[in-house]
Amino acid sequence: MNIHEHQAKQLLKKYGAIVPNGVFALTVKDLLEKVKILDSKKLVLKAQIHAGGRGKAGGIKIVDSIHELEKEANSLLGKKLITHQTGPLGKEVKRLYVEEPSNIDKEFYLSCLVDRASSKIAFISSDQGGMDIEDVAKNNPDKIVTTKIDFKEDISDEDCEKIIQIFNLKTDQKLLAIKVVKSIYKLFIDLDSSMVEINPLILTKESQIICLDAKINFDDNALFKHPEISQLRDLNEEDPTEIEASKFDLSYIKLDGSIGCMVNGAGLAMATMDIIKLYGEEPANFLDVGGGASKEKVSEALKIILLDKNVKGILINIFGGIMKCDVLAQGVVDAAKQINIHVPLVVRLAGTNFEKGKQILDDSGLKIISASDLTSAAKKIVNEIK
Repeated sequence: MNIHEHQAKQLLKKYGAIVPNGVFALTVKDLLEKVKILDSKKLVLKAQIHAGGRGKAGGIKIVDSIHELEKEANSLLGKKLITHQTGPLGKEVKRLYVEEPSNIDKEFYLSCLVDRASSKIAFISSDQGGMDIEDVAKNNPDKIVTTKIDFKEDISDEDCEKIIQIFNLKTDQKLLAIKVVKSIYKLFIDLDSSMVEINPLILTKESQIICLDAKINFDDNALFKHPEISQLRDLNEEDPTEIEASKFDLSYIKLDGSIGCMVNGAGLAMATMDIIKLYGEEPANFLDVGGGASKEKVSEALKIILLDKNVKGILINIFGGIMKCDVLAQGVVDAAKQINIHVPLVVRLAGTNFEKGKQILDDSGLKIISASDLTSAAKKIVNEIK
């Protein structure tokens, strides 16, 4: 789960990191009232969307007066920002954030995330803050330091020193930077975060270390432990079909392709998506119905796939274990009776109750193309939509 910048900064502040003073609002009228508590004539106006690259898209403005703030806020609220992370449709700005400006001397990059390959927590630091870290990694890899830490309650000063070494700070500045690292680590562990990214982390001309921008993601599977974090979820920033899928405990992510996928098991789902690409098409979604799905859940999954107007064909790939093939087949038939499946449908079934599942599909009267293995299934659905 993602949260907005202003929410991330409040959490960082709670854990001891320094952030600029700021206020957020859903209307321009409310914003103009709230900014009265800020102690600066010059202000920074920021669009709040779940995507990076806001500045390049015109989503960040520096204003010199309340009159200018009102004008820019009215222009920004309701505007669709298109960045490299939003896709061509962009995201509509529905909330605004204003903060006091900072006297920037240097900009750094700092992030904390789970390194699944090593089962450790990784800090990534760079003295090239304010830039896309991917570009830094590509063009100046020596400017990035990765420090991997064994999971523990606290992070040591020695590890903190390794993380901030590339910042090349003076002694008193190092102490402040170490405090920020410890704050981020504590937040990361306490709240079951999956990523904390500060870009840029800045050194001001007054020798303060400030989190000028912040992005925090959380592990969805741990949200039951953190109801206060769940309340920060902004459904306006999420795809409606993904929200609908979550109601039925379906693991669904919308993609940009044309072939809808329904699979049981994340690994098999990834393999299915890969083989679709191998044969020249793009998957329209990732959808894992899970190992113990009911026929009702399968039915809802099929309906959700068909909500995507880009879907030109559907590939169902089920390996029956806990998820029995006859249950899947019945779910598909039930869904077809309620909605019009107007695109080609290829089904590959294997495993538990495969014969029963195939018989249910054969007896349904539906126009279904059977496949005996994943390769032939992928070839068939790609050929059908050409």
